[in-house]
Amino acid sequence: MSVYLSDVVSGSAVGLRGRLWQLTAAELRAAAVSASAEILRLEAVRVAVVDELSVRPDDQVIASRGVGAWLASNTMLQVRDGKKIAALGAALRPFPAVAARFDCGDCSFEHAALIVAFCESPPKGMPDEALPKCIDLLLAAASGVEATTTKVRNVIATLERIFESDEIPPAEDVDRNELRIASTLSGRVVVRGDFDALTGEMLLSALSNLTMPTPAPDGTPDSRSAAKRTADGFTELIRRYLDCAKTGMDGGQRPHVNVHINARDLAEHRDCAATPTGDGGSVSDLDVGHMPWLGPLSVSQTRLLGCDCFLSTVLLDDHGAPLDVKPGKRLVTAEQRVALIARDKAKVNVNGGAIAVGHPLGMSGARIALHLALELQRRGGGIGAAALCGGGGQGDALIIRVPKA
Repeated sequence: MSVYLSDVVSGSAVGLRGRLWQLTAAELRAAAVSASAEILRLEAVRVAVVDELSVRPDDQVIASRGVGAWLASNTMLQVRDGKKIAALGAALRPFPAVAARFDCGDCSFEHAALIVAFCESPPKGMPDEALPKCIDLLLAAASGVEATTTKVRNVIATLERIFESDEIPPAEDVDRNELRIASTLSGRVVVRGDFDALTGEMLLSALSNLTMPTPAPDGTPDSRSAAKRTADGFTELIRRYLDCAKTGMDGGQRPHVNVHINARDLAEHRDCAATPTGDGGSVSDLDVGHMPWLGPLSVSQTRLLGCDCFLSTVLLDDHGAPLDVKPGKRLVTAEQRVALIARDKAKVNVNGGAIAVGHPLGMSGARIALHLALELQRRGGGIGAAALCGGGGQGDALIIRVPKA
């Protein structure tokens, strides 16, 4: 069966793929352009019909609580798409110039929606008599094959700058910020937000390093999509915020649990353990613990048992000495750390150490012991400890007691 160019656009698509080989490349290009123009025409027809139906609804439309919902229930459209079609039809009524350009197929659905949104909420400083000229500029940017959404948005931004008023620009208006979080029937959570430019930049900066592609250890490229990397980065951002123990919760802050793992147990379980994470050597998820009636206890299970606590793992040798505790690894809460620093500053080298005070060579012990005795006397008596390292590997310590005055 032969195929004609007119049949491609006006006929059914059933079985069409198997017959398109009969057309030349020029005919295929012409068919693609004609089909695109037909889609724009039918889109305009649908908007006009839906708008008329919203003005003269029958019992079925009323029962569906709106023409948009009715359209979605009788087609393959989603409810939000049906409502967008109905909203555009209603928005085009006060602006016949935009409606005429859209009806003739010279303006797409998205561009028409942008233009009427500008017309409905023009800049505060724009006089009413300037609106027709602004519409002409917007239609010129939205018409023709060279029209792009970026071009239309640039014209809108230019008009907003020209008619700038004392009102806060939309990009800086924090009162417009919205974040909607809703649970779906499947148990998942949908997040939609609209933020000002500064908040958006802060969010992008916070997610920047967390959303970079991460190759596998063997060099395999990261197969995650950009959206999946963003979701993973957002999850990690929330986890790090919660790990800071700064959230307000009933009964106080999240508990801080230190899990001590023996190095020998870790070595015996290396075949079934996950690899360490890349944040400084912390253990990821290892079945190296044990609880009665529960069996092996992993890191994630420990976190759940600790009410989603801030979890730190401490690797110990056979003598119980920590092996992986570094200055950057926190084993106490932020408030406890501040208290410990304040305590230590009030008790250890309160007047400065050897570098701050200075002393002749070989006089470390005498200087430390004398300063300790004088400081205890200044405080009215008490007990203090002095210690120093000596040359050749020796070490000395001294306890001094000054009677309380």
